[in-house]
Amino acid sequence: MSVGRYVLRRLGQAMLVLFTVSVLSFGLVYLSGDPATALVPLDATPDDVEVIRRGFGLDQPLYVQYGTFVARAVQGDLGQSFRYRTNALELVIERLPKTVLLAVTSVVLTMAIAIPLGIAAAASRHGLIDALATGASMLMISTPAFWLGILLVLVFADQLALLPAAGAASWRHLILPAVTLAASSIGLLTRLVRATMTEVLRQRYIATASAKGLSRTAILYRHALRNCLIPVITVLGFQFGTLLGGAVVVESVFAWPGVGWLLVQGIATRDLPLIRSAVLVVATFFILINLAVDVIYG
Repeated sequence: MSVGRYVLRRLGQAMLVLFTVSVLSFGLVYLSGDPATALVPLDATPDDVEVIRRGFGLDQPLYVQYGTFVARAVQGDLGQSFRYRTNALELVIERLPKTVLLAVTSVVLTMAIAIPLGIAAAASRHGLIDALATGASMLMISTPAFWLGILLVLVFADQLALLPAAGAASWRHLILPAVTLAASSIGLLTRLVRATMTEVLRQRYIATASAKGLSRTAILYRHALRNCLIPVITVLGFQFGTLLGGAVVVESVFAWPGVGWLLVQGIATRDLPLIRSAVLVVATFFILINLAVDVIYG
């Protein structure tokens, strides 16, 4: 298959996924009840609810609402936020840099820790370093992000008073949420690098390089690492998209003003345009990242 046909096929699949996400994000929010009731006071009369429902077009059949939603979305208009009374997409785009900053920092942190740790574990297979790295990676994978975030706040913000517990005023505010978000990815990537590097170190060319008198460092980083990077880069691409989505929990714990925190507020108030905008923007980023990884990998 030519590169052009491969890219076109992947684009078609990406558009299908985005369409599915739009349908789900549009329909599933109604499972929590009538959105119009969340927009009126508790003592509102049925007539007040009906006025709100008509005012926001919620009295139309779902298929009509979805058709209107798609027609506006194609033009870049995802509706006006019920709560903030402004363009929902602009609100999400305004918060997006904070979420991307958190995700990128977490990916960099993941690479800086997981790759050397995985290489060290593979180089000392069945040794002490391997056992410690494997145990630590399993612990990080198994620890829920919200629990780890709360624990880090209690230790480093409350007890030791070394780092701020919430907000985004400086780079110091980024440390705890980035570590929390990266923990699971570090564990996953460490195990992947260890497994891939172990297989590579069994290859004949590694034995040849060793017989030629190359140092252990040169063999590991100049020869073996290159050949185990393809699956690592692929998983990193998927993990970056996962981190964008997983930032919802972490941003809520640390009051990080990103898309995730905005999405939680939208869900709490049943702000349909805001929920749809946040989900579609994050989904689009996830799809584009995976598409780029697939094309580069192909």
